[in-house]
Amino acid sequence: MKEMIAVVDYGMGNLRSVAKALEHVAPDAEVRVTSVPADLAKAARVVVPGQGAMPDCMRELDSRGLREAVIHAAASKPFLGICVGLQMLFGLAEEGNTHGLGILSGRVPRFPSGMTAPDGSLLKVPHMGWNEVRQTNAHALWQGLPDDTRFYFVHSYYVAPDQAYLGAGLTSYGIDFASAVVRDNIFAVQFHPEKSADAGLRLLQNFTRWKP
Repeated sequence: MKEMIAVVDYGMGNLRSVAKALEHVAPDAEVRVTSVPADLAKAARVVVPGQGAMPDCMRELDSRGLREAVIHAAASKPFLGICVGLQMLFGLAEEGNTHGLGILSGRVPRFPSGMTAPDGSLLKVPHMGWNEVRQTNAHALWQGLPDDTRFYFVHSYYVAPDQAYLGAGLTSYGIDFASAVVRDNIFAVQFHPEKSADAGLRLLQNFTRWKP
């Protein structure tokens, strides 16, 4: 019987590109894009992608009855959060003063205005494009990926964990921010592996093989 990887569909994000990337790196698995809570319970692995506004994401998650299923998955099986799928794991987000799931301790602030690059030029928000991720915590999902590998980002908000040990990757854009976090069976990233060429595919492949 094929292992099922559930890609959570709560109406936000480029789910199909995430699913296609997972199908590419795990051809023997069943990749199911789903908004059915029971599917998350049955799945061997769960991926929560997302892009857009945090208030909309949390409202849609609730309207589909997925909140408790996502919380349970994050506590019980290999779990990958992508972009807003990372941010929703934390507490209060500045965007709309929205409360996330509170699974991890921390907040989700907006990039400050007036940030400058090393050459003194003004940095735009959102942070958009390729940037390096410095690995701050050895982890199975970094296997085969050199330190300072570049991944693709699109975001105006970032996570600020309360505990430094949650950090797995750090990226600089005006400030240093946590671009990857880890706890037990949870690994979550601010960047988009499905848009990050070979490096992103390698990280997704590592996730499909990860045995936390």
